[in-house]
Amino acid sequence: MPNKKESDTTVSSLPSDESNPTISSTIASTEHSKGNKPLSSAPVQIPISYPEDGMLTVEWIQDLTLTFDWSSRNLPPSEFPSVFPVDVFDTLVLTASKILHKEPNCVVIDDFDQDSRVVVVGDVHGQLHDVLFLLRDAGFPSKNCFFVFNGDYVDRGAWGLETFLLLLAWKVFLPHRVYLLRGNHESKYCTSVYGFEKEVMAKYGDKGKHAYRKCLGCFEGLPLASLIGKHVFTAHGGLFRSVSHAPSKKPKGKKKNNVVFNPETNPLSLGSFHELAKARRSVLDPPWNPQLSSNLIPGDLLWSDPSMKLGLSENTERGIGLLWGPDSTEEFLKKFSLKLIIRSHEGPDARQKRPDLAGMDNGYTIDHDVESGMCITLFSAPDYPQFQATEERFRNKGAYIVLKPPKFDIPDFNVFEAVTPRPDVRCLLVYTFGKVGVC
Repeated sequence: MPNKKESDTTVSSLPSDESNPTISSTIASTEHSKGNKPLSSAPVQIPISYPEDGMLTVEWIQDLTLTFDWSSRNLPPSEFPSVFPVDVFDTLVLTASKILHKEPNCVVIDDFDQDSRVVVVGDVHGQLHDVLFLLRDAGFPSKNCFFVFNGDYVDRGAWGLETFLLLLAWKVFLPHRVYLLRGNHESKYCTSVYGFEKEVMAKYGDKGKHAYRKCLGCFEGLPLASLIGKHVFTAHGGLFRSVSHAPSKKPKGKKKNNVVFNPETNPLSLGSFHELAKARRSVLDPPWNPQLSSNLIPGDLLWSDPSMKLGLSENTERGIGLLWGPDSTEEFLKKFSLKLIIRSHEGPDARQKRPDLAGMDNGYTIDHDVESGMCITLFSAPDYPQFQATEERFRNKGAYIVLKPPKFDIPDFNVFEAVTPRPDVRCLLVYTFGKVGVC
C-alpha cells in the first residue's frame, strides 16, 4: 500500500556526495530551519563564474542556489546577466546537453544499494522557491539519493530559467544520480505560448534569442521516460501507442518523409520498450498527426492522459497523444512486469475540467488501481498556477514520491505547501486567441 505523509518541513542536512564525503551544509544552515520559508542570504559572489577546470562542485551549486534565490527577490529580470553571464549559461547548457543527448529514450535506473532511495518529482513550472524547498525536504541528490524529474520545468511560473539551469547543474555534477525527463512544455510551441520564451528574452535582452535557441536544443536531448528498479515506469504524459504496424503505401506526389496510416487497418494498441528505444526524440515539437508522421511515440509520452473509459483513443481534447483506460494500465503493467506508472502533466486546473478523475488538491492522485499495480499522477507545483486571472486560487499542495528498497515499488507520498511569500513579479504569460487553455 502507498504511504502518505505531510512534510514536517524540517531541513535535512546535505547527504554525502559521490566525490566529497564532507559536504558543506551552508544551503541548509543559511535557510530557516523550519517551515516553507524563503532563503534570505545574499550570494557570496556575483556574477557566477564557471569553474576554470570545468568541474562543478557541490559548493558551486550551493552558491548558484543562493544567488538565484537572492536575485529573484532583489533584482529585476533585466539584471540577470549580471548574476549569470551568458558565457556561463552557454558552458552549462552545452555541457548538460552533451550528457543528455547521449542518454537513451528510456533511462534505466538500477544502480542501487541497500541505502538507496529514489525521489520522483512532477511538474514544477518555474516555481523556483518551491523547488528549493523540495530539494531540502527530500534530501539533496547524492550517492544514495537519486532524483527523477518528470518534466515541465518551465512556463507559467516566473523563474523557469533559473529552475532549469539549477537542475542542469545538478545533472552535470551527478549525471548518474539526477535524471531529467522531457515534459510537453519543453517544446518550441509551449514555450512560445506559455511564457518561457518571453522570460528568457526579458532576462537576457539582446542575447535572449541566442539563449532561447540553446534551451530549445537542450530540450531536444531530454530523455522521454525512465524505468526505476525494474518495476516503476515514469513519463511526463504516460503510455504510448505501437507504431510497428506497416503503413499503407505512400500516395504519389507526397514528400519522402510522409507516412500515411489507415486507422481501420492499424487500430490503436500499446507500444513496447523496443519501439520506445527507436523513437526519434530530437524534435522541437513532437509530431501529432498520424497522417503525416510515424514518429508519434514522443508526442504520446509527453501529452497523453489517463481516463476512466476503457481502451485507447486519440486525445482529441489536447489534439495530440492518447487517452488510456484502466484496462490499458493493467495490460501495460502485466506485460512488462511493472507495479507503478508515475506520470505528471495535469495540475488542479486540468483536473477541474475532468470530473471523472480525482482533483489535484494534494499534489497526487491514484487514477487507476488495478490488479497488477497503479497509475499515479504526480504534481509538484503547489499553489499553481503562479499567475491566475481571478482572486480565487486553487491553493493546491505539491507532492513528491520517495521509492525505497527492496523493490522500489511502494510509493511514499510527501505532500508540501508553497513557499511564501513569493516575490512580486510581472506575468510573462502570453494569451493566445484571447485565452490560455489547459496545457
